[in-house]
Amino acid sequence: MTAGRLELREVRVEDEGSFRSAVAEFKKDSPDWRFAFGLDEARDFAEHVRHLEERSRGIGLPDRFVPNTFLVGVVDGAVVGRVSIRHCLNEKLERVGGHIGYGVIPSQRRRGYATGMLRQALPVCRSLGIKRALVTCDDDNVASRRVIESCGGVFESVIACPEKGTPTRRYWIEISDS
Repeated sequence: MTAGRLELREVRVEDEGSFRSAVAEFKKDSPDWRFAFGLDEARDFAEHVRHLEERSRGIGLPDRFVPNTFLVGVVDGAVVGRVSIRHCLNEKLERVGGHIGYGVIPSQRRRGYATGMLRQALPVCRSLGIKRALVTCDDDNVASRRVIESCGGVFESVIACPEKGTPTRRYWIEISDS
């Protein structure tokens, strides 16, 4: 399954090299997928880390954004993916984005990291008062469907998303108190 123990945690300044490598890998594979939430080559990484922490407290949010907790999946000191937990849903997130978004860098896929990150995100959701989390994926993303279902996702529907060009599958995960 996994090469090392997966830890889901806040990004730290000392993660800069690994984090920037993850961003670069995603740019080669999926240029439209926003891994880093506003990090560019010129931005000071410590400033970016502060920016992510402020967003979790609702400070400096762009229009149509909600407070969100940004966490990285780390194995043996290397960033292998990330999770964004939206504390509440706005109209767009209610349709397409959901409470939890996640991604694993292409070279680290098929090792169980996505499932591990989503499972570890659920107690964080509970701590934020989320009792039922909406998780969505593209209808044709079989790997993500399996991850969501293995973490207790109950299929609700497939909705058309002309703005994305592909339908979106919607799942709900009940957040237990245990």
